[in-house]
Amino acid sequence: MRYQVLVRLKTGVLDVQGKAIETGLKDKKFEAFRNIRVGRVIELEVEGLDKEKAKAQVDEVCKLLLANPVIEQYEIREVA
Repeated sequence: MRYQVLVRLKTGVLDVQGKAIETGLKDKKFEAFRNIRVGRVIELEVEGLDKEKAKAQVDEVCKLLLANPVIEQYEIREVA
């Protein structure tokens, strides 16, 4: 099974990269873009576990290593 983990800063946490992109776009006359947030995508392949256990382990890995729960949120998606 393949999973994608989307990790983003929590709402209210300053996204410096997002602000830099927003400023750059405005400098290039793209005025319509607002509230840009930057995140990351992590792809994982899990073998030898049933679907329920695989997703549970991906969730555990997110909590332990892939996301900082103080400032980040994550979303797990199963991909084909």
